[in-house]
Amino acid sequence: AEDEVTLFERDMKEFWIQFKISYGTEQNNQTSSLRDLCKETIEALSEKWSKKLKEEDLMIDQIQEYNNEILQQSKYVAEKEEQLTEIKSKLNQEEEQQKNLTDTIQELKEELMKKMEIKSSKHKAAKEKVEQVSKIKTLFKEHLGLEMRRIQDEQLQFIFRHIDHKDPDKPYMCTLSINEQGDYEVTSCTPPLDCIAELQLKLRETNNFSAFVANIRKAFTALSYK
Repeated sequence: AEDEVTLFERDMKEFWIQFKISYGTEQNNQTSSLRDLCKETIEALSEKWSKKLKEEDLMIDQIQEYNNEILQQSKYVAEKEEQLTEIKSKLNQEEEQQKNLTDTIQELKEELMKKMEIKSSKHKAAKEKVEQVSKIKTLFKEHLGLEMRRIQDEQLQFIFRHIDHKDPDKPYMCTLSINEQGDYEVTSCTPPLDCIAELQLKLRETNNFSAFVANIRKAFTALSYK
């Protein structure tokens, strides 16, 4: 019995030894397989994430490049908008200058038309006065011994005779013109009369030419007796 117990114990020891050897080997194999699997998994994941990171880096570079292009385009658009604003401003200034020039030309035209109307009116009035004088020329010559001549610068010269009873042919002369204002103006008087300014003023006020000529003759007659 003692030998059987010893044999059993020996067998049990051998069994445990073999079991441990067998279990340890299996564990080592499993651990090695698991280690290899983990390593492969980690390498696969590393490669996958490395590739993904590279793709993301490339994408980031592309995004940055797009941003740079957008920035450049924005600057270009801003420059063009600024140029467009300047062009619009210049166009507005030119339009304003053109409008001012047109208004100035229109004002000058209107002013010129007014001046032409005034000049035409004055010319017409002067012509009517000259015609009035011409119509009574014959009458004055016949009744007052008066001769009228048109001389340079549209002036009328009145030559009175039959004034001096001692020398009936002696001429007494008075020259009359129409100034820029359309008024009568005595430019010369021979011999001079002290009252000529007064007679001129009265002629302008009354526009009575016949009375003016008659008064001139009276003044010359009175002077001849002095």
